[in-house]
Amino acid sequence: MNAATPTALPAVSVIMPVLNEERHLRNSVRHILEQDYPGALEVVIALGPSVDRTDAIAAELVAEDSRVHTVPNPTGRTPAALNAAIKASRHPVVVRVDGHGMLSPNYIATAVRLLDETGAANVGGIMHAEGENDWERAVAAAMTSKIGVGNAAFHTGGSAAPADTVYLGVFRREVLERQGGYNVEFIRAQDWELNYRIREAGHLIWFSPELRVSYRPRPSVRTLAKQYKDYGRWRRVVTRYHRGSVNLRYLAAPAALLANAVGIVVGAALTPWALLVPAAYAVGITVGSLPAGRGLPAGARLRVPLALATMHMCWGYGFLTSPRSLARRVIASRRPAVTGAEHPQPADV
Repeated sequence: MNAATPTALPAVSVIMPVLNEERHLRNSVRHILEQDYPGALEVVIALGPSVDRTDAIAAELVAEDSRVHTVPNPTGRTPAALNAAIKASRHPVVVRVDGHGMLSPNYIATAVRLLDETGAANVGGIMHAEGENDWERAVAAAMTSKIGVGNAAFHTGGSAAPADTVYLGVFRREVLERQGGYNVEFIRAQDWELNYRIREAGHLIWFSPELRVSYRPRPSVRTLAKQYKDYGRWRRVVTRYHRGSVNLRYLAAPAALLANAVGIVVGAALTPWALLVPAAYAVGITVGSLPAGRGLPAGARLRVPLALATMHMCWGYGFLTSPRSLARRVIASRRPAVTGAEHPQPADV
């Protein structure tokens, strides 16, 4: 592709897996339709079985703009939604956006340029968490700090470089179709698994801080806890699926959870000195929350330690309790990377 002139710009399909997104869907689609991109554009929303007004809002968006379309996703699962949207879309560049993500104005134009400049199969950038109230601002601060997420470039930033995986992604359609889309067994971490196959096939995945998507954090402690428990659960599946993917960052939260649990149990049963372990953790995240929460309102700053603890402990719990049977099922569904000209269709179930 050649992005040198507007007439040469490739048409773009934006695919959105959506479930219970009444709060953010309209704004997310607005950020897509108002992109500073002169090429052709379509938006395909895959609708899961929402229990709020998501479907009604999607129907309004379809009626208001001919570029917006919907497809059903009866399973409600993200990879199935993505595959259904890929099948229903038609353009050579495929942009993934979630229903609570807000693209920066030049996101698509920049991504198309980067695909051209790097020759990558998929490019992605920074997941820029932004809250709308004190709790969400606290979560956003935790999610963009190294004490919260380690050195993950798509959370904390970094230099443009090849990457193992990227946030969301802007793909060349032919690569997506050649790989058969997303593996529907990966309810979470489906981006990592797809990018793993793309890299196995000899293609480049490229991270660039020029690409930025504003992300709305979960609105409560309960929903954040579930999100991070699921993250940990599926990261353990990934480590069993691909043994070489384990690193110290993935083991930090499980180690912290175990140390705190042992400290509390031993402190209660044998010696109060053991309580120094959870006390040290509490002091550590409190001190670590100070730079993370710099510039926030007082109410948000006070909530940053709770957000950090929720993320660490729930991620660790999910990682430690992830069943081997889940990994065995996922491993059984393993797809080899496709390097030839075959184009298997994305699965939608």
